[in-house]
Amino acid sequence: MKSCEKNVMPESEYFVYSPSRLAEEMFFYPLQCGHFLYKAGYSLQRDSYDSFLLMYVQKGCLTLDFQGKSSLLRSGQFLLLDCYKPHSYSSDTGWECLWCHFDGVLARPWYESITSRLGNILILPDPSFASGKLSSLWDIFASGGPVREPLISKYLADILTAFLLHTPSEGGICDHSGMAEDIISYINEHFPEELTVAQLAGLAGLSQFHFIRTFKRETGFTPHEYILHVRISTAKYLLKNTRLPIKSICFDTGFSSESVFCSAFKKQLGMTPGEYRFSP
Repeated sequence: MKSCEKNVMPESEYFVYSPSRLAEEMFFYPLQCGHFLYKAGYSLQRDSYDSFLLMYVQKGCLTLDFQGKSSLLRSGQFLLLDCYKPHSYSSDTGWECLWCHFDGVLARPWYESITSRLGNILILPDPSFASGKLSSLWDIFASGGPVREPLISKYLADILTAFLLHTPSEGGICDHSGMAEDIISYINEHFPEELTVAQLAGLAGLSQFHFIRTFKRETGFTPHEYILHVRISTAKYLLKNTRLPIKSICFDTGFSSESVFCSAFKKQLGMTPGEYRFSP
């Protein structure tokens, strides 16, 4: 469809999509997808538009006003926006972009996880992967071919994953991208052993304070919480799938005593290890 908006060039196109009930229950799904060329002077202001907006700026720049903050969005950058909230954007110069309004059962937690770390304007060292996926999504609609909902959901998930995996360096501080993954791998291999924050911070090459803060930001867990999570998860598997005594499982998963094990297990699951073993 051709746009009839003021200050949008006539060659701009967009498509509207109505997801299936299955897509609404399972997937990320597009609602509108477009390739627009905006003229200088374009301006949009909305109180709400029930979706999330993903935009890749190919040329030009625009100003975003969102939650009391004004930000400049330039060529090569992405915008990820919660359109359920009041928002506006405009440009004195014009810009060209690919955009997609999307939603999904997991769209909000993904949005909040990404923007809580990176903000609404996303700058990737190499935007080609994410922009390529958005182009592929656009091509599906522009070509008039069949729309396969699992595939278009995957394209959106690939873009969001690229954002989520990106850890920028800030203010001259070293980029510790991948640190959490390395420490998680170490914990998964050594969780039956005694593990301390000081030891893990040393492996990461960070002070304990910065290690805890960075690990929490990247995983959502403190190091102690993650170690406990791995130990409890392993204990649950052993309780249900082996005949090992509870005492053996306690020490095999790194707990210092049966009382500590039972207390931690019950706090997380609301039942003792023995009760869990015989539960349905």
